[in-house]
Amino acid sequence: MIADEKTLARLMVASQKGDQQSYAVLLTEVQLWLERYFRRRCPPHQMDDLVQEVMMAVHNKRATFDPDRAFLPWLAAIARYRWVDHLRKVYRNAEDAMDDFDAPEDSEEEAVIARMSLERLFVQIPEKQAEVIEMVKIEGLSIREAADKSGQTESAVKVNIHRGLKKLSALIEKAE
Repeated sequence: MIADEKTLARLMVASQKGDQQSYAVLLTEVQLWLERYFRRRCPPHQMDDLVQEVMMAVHNKRATFDPDRAFLPWLAAIARYRWVDHLRKVYRNAEDAMDDFDAPEDSEEEAVIARMSLERLFVQIPEKQAEVIEMVKIEGLSIREAADKSGQTESAVKVNIHRGLKKLSALIEKAE
């Protein structure tokens, strides 16, 4: 049996009043309606779980049904929200499973262009500043290692990095 709107609304009102038999019939009809609803919207292997999720939501939200309103739009709204939640979960899991397969590969050309741009900027600041910025910020040396390698004190290295980065920042902002 496929119940019409009036019958479903009547079954829901009786269910809200505690009629177990009406509730059982209502759930059967809701299940049939949901299976038809999801048949066009999701793969068959996902349909049972989705129908069950919506039926649980109907059970949990049955007290919110207003007898003065139509039943099917109320049911369809719950089904639509659960379907959207389901799609989000499916796509989120699909994105996680991709494991960066479509991540762009490193390009030597981009690295060369970036290095050339950096060299153009470095010639515009004092050599000692460029040298310690290169060692600490690009090569990854510690302040102490850069000081030993450059012959500067650790304090001078820190000051030169700070001043050099400040000048580089100003040069970049000016170029924009």
